[in-house]
Amino acid sequence: MASEAKNRTLIACMGDEDTITGMLLAGIGQVTNEPGKEKNFQICNDDTKSDELLAKFDEFTSRDDIAILLINQHLADVIRLEVDSFTAPFPAILEIPSKDHPYDPEKDSILRRVRRLFGDS
Repeated sequence: MASEAKNRTLIACMGDEDTITGMLLAGIGQVTNEPGKEKNFQICNDDTKSDELLAKFDEFTSRDDIAILLINQHLADVIRLEVDSFTAPFPAILEIPSKDHPYDPEKDSILRRVRRLFGDS
């Protein structure tokens, strides 16, 4: 496990324009020429189709350099089945609010898993 985590140094983010702008200003942006690892962020809007979200989610979760994937909760809702069924230890999937969509802890897959673990479901 330690060797698997050794090269995971990036935080990826899928979100609306405001979320991505904030994350880039915070310094998470990584842009390279390496095929399949060109950038670690994706701006999504109301016109972004679910298959595009799923493709980017699959790309980020299959990369070996990403430790954490931040995703706006309203986007995670669009691909909820895939988010909830992702069980690999890396990257950790964290659902975050956006400016226009408040955070709902009842939808968060990690909180639901914790509740099941402690028998609070």
